[in-house]
Amino acid sequence: MSWLSDDDEDDDDLAFDESAVRVRPNPKANRPRTKRRPAHDDATIARVLGVDRGRYSLLAGEDTSDERELTGVRARELRKTPIVTGDRARVVGDTSGDEGTLTRIIGIEPRTSLLRRSADDTDQVERVIVANATQMLLVVAAADPEPRPRLVDRYLIAALDAGIRPLMVITKTDLADPTEFLAHFEGLDDLRIFTSRKGEAPSAAIGEALVGQSTVFVGHSGVGKSTLVNSLVPSAQRATGHVNEVTGRGRHTSSSTVSYRYESPDSGHGWVIDTPGVRSFGLGHVDPANILKAYHDLEPVAEKCPRGCTHLEDAPDCALNEAVAAGELPAARVDSLQRLLATFKDRTDY
Repeated sequence: MSWLSDDDEDDDDLAFDESAVRVRPNPKANRPRTKRRPAHDDATIARVLGVDRGRYSLLAGEDTSDERELTGVRARELRKTPIVTGDRARVVGDTSGDEGTLTRIIGIEPRTSLLRRSADDTDQVERVIVANATQMLLVVAAADPEPRPRLVDRYLIAALDAGIRPLMVITKTDLADPTEFLAHFEGLDDLRIFTSRKGEAPSAAIGEALVGQSTVFVGHSGVGKSTLVNSLVPSAQRATGHVNEVTGRGRHTSSSTVSYRYESPDSGHGWVIDTPGVRSFGLGHVDPANILKAYHDLEPVAEKCPRGCTHLEDAPDCALNEAVAAGELPAARVDSLQRLLATFKDRTDY
């Protein structure tokens, strides 16, 4: 005997009717997350000129008649990828270059070179300075501040490790004779050197070396690097400073790495990449095998050393030490190499 009335049975059937179930709508109305990303086959290639607080200055265009200056941000999937001045970036979005427009960097083209440094020689965490440079111009003052041969050696090693051709300009030669300093590099036949004095910057000669190249300018603070950049690219208007009379140190006037187009009066153009001045240049990221290769004048002599020679001051039968004792090699030059090799002798990561 059923205790339910006909009305109760109808209510019971209604209670289990799935058509009455309410489905809560997706409040964000978005699609389920997926790891697949669009190919962006229509992406535009743009050169990274600089970065400022998460915004990238870009230059797009096949030639000068089609160039557009863009502002971009990095895509979320690139948040752990370093994007630096000189990179060739793949960008999507509004690439018209109109005021107020914003593009998105969705990829980086393969790099031909990468100039890096570390905080010190024991720190293997690299700091990327610039990408795709073909030359490095070291700016060194003959005085005020005093030149530092071992810092220059470090720059040369970093350039060789990156596959970049080194150039050097000696500024302020009206204040001191750079002959003694330049003697340190007499054996480097492939190092082209320019000299500069107040009111007589070799802008034309340096400019010829910049055409068709992407050249990164590096140097100690206060050596006149920004002044040289302004003479080559007047529109750059890089801030210039002075050297502290008490400490002898230069002031950091360039606070960011920025790329400028150099226009030659008759032979084409190149790129000038100005970097902030540094007082130290760590080589913790460099393969120690490349250190001796940076000393082109010493490498042939070192080939006469016994197998496994460390080339240090206490190395037995070292051809370098014997050449110094015989007066055939400058002691300061060999000492510079040995100081660097001593820094890396306990490294086990290579």
